Order: sequence, then structure tokens, then C-alpha cells
Amino acid sequence: MSTTKKMAGVALAAALGVTTLSACGGDAKDKSAGASDAPKSKTITLVSHDSFNVTDTVLKEFEQQSGYTVKVLKSGDAGAALNQEILTKGSPRGDVFFGVDNTLLSRALDQGIFTPYEAKGLADVKPEFVLDKEHRVTPVDSGDICVNYDKAYFADKKLAPPQTLDDLIKPEYKNLLVTENAATSSPGLGFLLASVGKYGNEGWKDYWSKLKANGVEVVDGWEQAYNERFSGSAGGKKAKGDRPLVVSYASSPPVEVLYGEPQPAEAPTGVATGTCFRQTEFAGLLKGAKNEEGGKALLDFLISKKFQEDMPLQMFVNPVTKDAVLPELFTKHGVVIEKPETVAPEAIAKNRDQWIKTWSTLVVK
Repeated sequence: MSTTKKMAGVALAAALGVTTLSACGGDAKDKSAGASDAPKSKTITLVSHDSFNVTDTVLKEFEQQSGYTVKVLKSGDAGAALNQEILTKGSPRGDVFFGVDNTLLSRALDQGIFTPYEAKGLADVKPEFVLDKEHRVTPVDSGDICVNYDKAYFADKKLAPPQTLDDLIKPEYKNLLVTENAATSSPGLGFLLASVGKYGNEGWKDYWSKLKANGVEVVDGWEQAYNERFSGSAGGKKAKGDRPLVVSYASSPPVEVLYGEPQPAEAPTGVATGTCFRQTEFAGLLKGAKNEEGGKALLDFLISKKFQEDMPLQMFVNPVTKDAVLPELFTKHGVVIEKPETVAPEAIAKNRDQWIKTWSTLVVK
């Protein structure tokens, strides 16, 4: 996730900012035998990036079974949301943070913002996604950050859409790509890491110099890139976006189908499968959480079969558990990336800040 991560429908809900997803439950005192008279919170606050979403009925089932009410505090892009939690370390704004991805994971762990907790059901998570053996974070979803293209634009121009990173620096694609800032956006950072994975620790700088010369546009975050500047999305059409290439996700095309009016038989956008970086998103119990027990229950819920199977059409990402089944719309219109670019977590931890600084100097300044 990134974001990581690393869509159109979710963005509508994101405009609400701080959202209480259900009214059931409420603050109450623990009346069990031997309990103190101190109030025990029945509200769990989940801090997340703007793209967190869950079906109301699925959330209400968790709330009814657990006795907790979930409040979601949405805090912008993943990078910005994480920075806010680092700044409030020890006095967090909530109980659980969702949305730190493998590109930013070491920063979060090094800052010590999480309390270790091994979530119930972790044995059902595919081992390749469990990157923290101390269980300070729990894997929740996975996806691929990829360049998306506007099918209609390329058909009208009788131009083949790009498929690889190398294609993006060719003259025929000049002034067509918009990407997110690697310093503030998890999809933007993921795209930078895709170039590191492809061209190596030295070659990526030359690549970005060529990409800048070829007219790449950089904006702050995914929402602006995809729903304002990209000509292929429903939001971009309304905003009269004029960039037919955007850094988004391999799962973005199903969004355009699901929210299309009328719903199209085929996605209006495609994926350049040779431009992708694999992103995994995590959630963690925030150190100093006011409702630690509730936070633990929420982490258990996030890797439950019910949430994992609801998640694809709510956040347009892949589940990480072994037995979760993807919906037909997702599999029909999404793309499976067989060989995404990857960068070892220890290499990201060692070089990320310098890579971002160098990228900013090359591309933004």
C-alpha cells in the first residue's frame, strides 16, 4: 500500500474526513466483577489514509459482536497520515493506524509508534506479507502500483499505450504522464521504487531525468492525480483532466466499471503491466492508545474472512489471507501482475530518505 497505499468511489467518502461509521455502542463503564469504577471506552478510533472503506453491514456485524463502536479519522494520503502519527507519538490521535505500507514501514517501526500485538488469525495470512516478526504491524492488503492509461485517448490517436517503464520516456508519450510526489504520496514513492527496482541504485536517476525531460507532471497526491488530472477516470473527465497516463493501481479499472453510469461492459482504462511495484499495507496498535483492547479486537477484524472478502470492492486492493475469495467484477476487470518490481525492505529502510531527497532535487526543484 504503499498506496499503499497506492479510487473514484472511495474518494467521495473521503471528503467526509472524520467519519463515525456506526452509531451502535457507546461509552460505558466496565461492570464486570472486580472492575474499577474508571470508564472503559467502547469507541475504537482508527486513524487511516483517505481510502479506507468498509461495507456498513460488515462493520455493524463487528460492532454488534464486539460491543465497540468504530470511528474513522481520515488523514490524507498515507505518507501525510503517517507523518502526523509520528509527530503525535506517545499521545496518538487514535487506537489503531491503518495504511502504512512497505515503502514507509521502516520509518514507522524506527519511530516506535506501535505496540506489538499478534492478531488472532495471523496464521491465515500468507507468509510473504508478514514483514515484521515482532508483530508491531499486521498485514491487511496488497496491491500493485502501476501506470494506468485512458483507452479512448490512445484509440483516438491510433497510438499504442505504453506497457513498460522504458516506454514512458519515448517521444510519443511526451507530456502525457501525471504522477504523485514521492515525498508525500505512497503511490508516488512506489513508482519511484519501481524505477529503483528496474534500473538499480544509480540508473534510476538517469531514468527520472529523462522522464522529466519528457514532460512528467508531479502533483501532491493520488486524489489530485487520478480524479483531477487523469483523463480516463470519471472524476478526471468531469474535471477536464488532460493527462491520459497516471500512476495508480492495477485494480483501478474495476472502479471505473463499478461506478460507471451506465456501467460499461469493459473498463475504460488499462494498466501498463511493465510499470508496477508491489505494495503491502499494514495496520498497527498505536502506542499510548486509549482503548488498547478495542484496538486489538479491530486488528483481529481486519484480517478476518468477512473483512478480507469485503475489502476488494471497497478499497480495490487484494486480500492477504489464504482463503479469501475475490469478487467476479474484481477478477474480470482487474489485472494480475505476474512480475512486479520489488525492492528489499532493508534497502528501502537504508536508502529511502536519500532516494526521496535526490528525486525531489531531480524532478521537483
